[in-house]
Amino acid sequence: MKFIADFHIHSKFSRATSEKTDLENIAKWAEIKGVKVIASGDFTHPQWMKNIKEELKPAEPGLFQYKNSPTRFLLTTEISCIYSKGGKVRKIHIIVLAPSIEVAEKINEELSKIGNLKSDGRPILGLDAKELVKIVLNVSSDCMVIPAHCMTPWFGLFGSKSGFDSMEECFEEMSSSIYAVETGLSADPAMLWRLPDVRKISIISNSDAHSPEKIGREANVFDTELSYFSIVEAIKTKKGFLETIEFYPQEGKYYGDGHRACNIYMNSKDSLTYNEICPVCGKPLTVGVMNRIEKLADQPEGFVPGKAVPFRSIVPLKEIIGEVLGVGSGTKSVDVEYQKLIKAFKSEFNILLDVPFEELEEAAFSQIAEGIIKVREGKVNISPGFDGEYGKVKIFSEVEKREAIRQKTLF
Repeated sequence: MKFIADFHIHSKFSRATSEKTDLENIAKWAEIKGVKVIASGDFTHPQWMKNIKEELKPAEPGLFQYKNSPTRFLLTTEISCIYSKGGKVRKIHIIVLAPSIEVAEKINEELSKIGNLKSDGRPILGLDAKELVKIVLNVSSDCMVIPAHCMTPWFGLFGSKSGFDSMEECFEEMSSSIYAVETGLSADPAMLWRLPDVRKISIISNSDAHSPEKIGREANVFDTELSYFSIVEAIKTKKGFLETIEFYPQEGKYYGDGHRACNIYMNSKDSLTYNEICPVCGKPLTVGVMNRIEKLADQPEGFVPGKAVPFRSIVPLKEIIGEVLGVGSGTKSVDVEYQKLIKAFKSEFNILLDVPFEELEEAAFSQIAEGIIKVREGKVNISPGFDGEYGKVKIFSEVEKREAIRQKTLF
């Protein structure tokens, strides 16, 4: 069975998340997006686990269902490990996948001895990353441990401020138990293929959604049986793991080097010229993902390893509509067009990836259809994100926009 999965989201019990991020809305928006298997997120939080147990029912092996929704939930959480080791502060976010409520509860029982799980949906623990792996896999070898957004500066495995330069430095003897890393929004597989540690394992991509509408910003496509165990096996072996769906990494908020307070953006070459110091205020720049890739890579740009899982890049549908209409993606006029397209074609992923141009043109403004096709073909221009500031995507040139306005005026 072919399906799309997103293994990393958060509940309303995590910091900086929407109050609407409950199980009902997660199930609803996963269906709208075209995501069949969605992360539960935050199973370490006692109240969220209570909600999971009360509101979800068992479906296929290791998966759960909300009422009669076609969406399936897979038990996940993200844990923030912050600790000192070898004279350095180490920081890393780690995703844990669990095959059952019983296993998740046993993990919670062990972790509650180390830190406060009630404080946040993504708990902060003073726990060595390798010890977390040991605890989780000792509870059940069917669990999976995945470094989250592996290039993000502060909490990514290979991030510039995480304290690690390699898989082994982080996980030591437990490195062989790590079968995948997560790209994060500011990196894509083509960037990560250049790193020796990453080429040995799988690369997954997820939304890290903090609100239901952000589900599926990035995702994974499988062709396996619909079960937790088949999904985990596909990640480990790459068999049945068809592709990932990616945010354009330049749109991510840590792609380039920079200092947001001074409105300074630099590519990695310019950053090195300034010794990674802001030329305005003299403080260190936030070193972004592309710079970090260049420092850790042992292969040139464009290198593709054997048996690499392919990927496609997208721009969220509301962003495309917003650019065409000349308004923000969160406005009512954008939502009207969005809902019209969803009603016609069932899901956002179907619209972005599969529906032919002619059918899109019949259901929407022709320029919206053109925008979708341009994104499929990679014909976009992006001002890169940096230091916590998202990049800005432009699909149409100023000439194309003026022509569209002229045609609408004539019409």
